[in-house]
Amino acid sequence: MARGLAHRLAGSLGRHPAPPTPGSLPMRPHALVCVPFLLLAAAGCASPAPRPPAPAPDDVVRAAQQRLTDRCLARRGLTPPRPGDRPPSTAERDRVARALFGTGRTELSLRLSTGHVVRAHTDGCLAAAQRALYGDQKRWFRVSTVVNNLEPEAAAAHRPLPEVRAAHRADLTTWRQLRARALKNAEAVLREDGPTASRKP
Repeated sequence: MARGLAHRLAGSLGRHPAPPTPGSLPMRPHALVCVPFLLLAAAGCASPAPRPPAPAPDDVVRAAQQRLTDRCLARRGLTPPRPGDRPPSTAERDRVARALFGTGRTELSLRLSTGHVVRAHTDGCLAAAQRALYGDQKRWFRVSTVVNNLEPEAAAAHRPLPEVRAAHRADLTTWRQLRARALKNAEAVLREDGPTASRKP
C-alpha cells in the first residue's frame, strides 16, 4: 500500500518529466522545489494551538472536595466509590455512606420559608472537607441552603425572584465570600496533590 501511494504521489508531482529540449528550462522540477518551500512558509506562519479553557470555579471546588473526601475515606480503610467500579456489598456501601455523610443525630438544621427542613451532619468526611474549603461549615450550610432555595421561596411566596434575591442580599454576599475562600483553598489542595492523586490517602 505504501508503495502504491508513493507511485501515485510521484505521478501527481511529475517524477518522470519529458526530457528538456536544448535551451529550454525544465518546468516540473521547479514545481517540485516550490512545493516544499510553500509548505515551510505556511508552517512558519501557523499560529500556536489555543490553550484549553480554564476549569470553571465550581468544577475546581468540586474536584478539591472529592480529593479531600477520598483522603478521609482512605484513612478509615474505605475505598472511595467511582463510576465503573465493581459494585460494593451492601455492608461496604453502608460503611462508606456513614463515613462520608456522618452518623447519629444531625447537628445542623435549617427550616426554610417554604416549610422544608434541611439537615446535615458535622462528623462525616464531607463535613470535614467543607470545613477545610469554606472555613466555617455551619455558616456555609446556612447560606448555601438559603441561596440554593431562592427560586422555590419565590414560587411559594408568589414573588419575583429579583425581589427575593434583594431580600437575601446579606446571605448572597456571605455566600460569595465563602465561595471565594473555597476556590482559593481548592486550588491549593489540587496543587499540593497533583492531577493524578485523587485516590491517595
